[in-house]
Amino acid sequence: MKNKLFPILIIISLALTAACAPQMSASRELLGEAPVEAPAPAYDMSVASEESARGVFGSGSIPGAPELQTERLVIKNGTLSIVVGDPVKSMENITNLADELGGFVVSADLRETTLESGAKAPYANITIRVPADSFNLALARIKDESDQLPQSENINSQDVTQEYTDLASRLRNLEATEAQLTKIMEDALRTEDVLSVYNQLVQVREQIEVIKGQMKYYEQSAAMSLISVELVANAAVQPLTIGGWQPVGTARNAVQALINTMKVLGDILIWVLIYLLPILLAIYLVIFLPLSLIWRAIRRRRAQNKRSVIPPTQPSNET
Repeated sequence: MKNKLFPILIIISLALTAACAPQMSASRELLGEAPVEAPAPAYDMSVASEESARGVFGSGSIPGAPELQTERLVIKNGTLSIVVGDPVKSMENITNLADELGGFVVSADLRETTLESGAKAPYANITIRVPADSFNLALARIKDESDQLPQSENINSQDVTQEYTDLASRLRNLEATEAQLTKIMEDALRTEDVLSVYNQLVQVREQIEVIKGQMKYYEQSAAMSLISVELVANAAVQPLTIGGWQPVGTARNAVQALINTMKVLGDILIWVLIYLLPILLAIYLVIFLPLSLIWRAIRRRRAQNKRSVIPPTQPSNET
């Protein structure tokens, strides 16, 4: 019996490795609960089981199963920051909006911040999920809470259709493997045969649960879009005013003027180094350096001519 069962287990192991190698796990905690039966005559599984294994695992898919047709799955999320008059009231409105559209609140945070003037202002952050079909409507309704353009807005989409299709194909193969292993274990009568097949069955069931969890995550994320909203109080973005004078605005203008001046100086330096300096160097090498050498040669020759014209003085003889 052992010799006949061994080729079957090899075929099953190869099929498991090809179908789900990235997520194999080795959990053997349940082996102690395997049923133990009295020794019985070996059951001949060499014909029926091997033929079943070839029929299922040879092609890597369920025989006669239709090709999987999966609709496109796109996970769409959005993040935005808006300025509102009352963050507390706006957070309540967004909560009601999520309920109205058939969504729910994932998280909500409300706290108080201290402004530069020392005044207190509320600050809120809320994250909701709404049906994907209502994503654009929800964004528009949230923006209506403010009379200003959003401080920031980010929308991203992720197409997970290929990943979901791959998971569905692997799940079909694993479920077929589970059915075959269950049939083989039911036909086995010897304890060692039951334990050998049960070990493979535990691994297959673990992988099935992992894949189902991943597929469920993709389905829920594509069906319900995530929107994170930062609610900033209008008072928090107003400039500090002291007796009609706005030091923050003056300081901002001074910094901007400094930046503009540094930009101009930087541009001038770049033009000098890249444009003007090579031209001046070329003019010096082509014009001034040759003229300088020629002038030095002329002066040297004139000096030699003067020395050759003036006769040397003769010493006088004194008596």
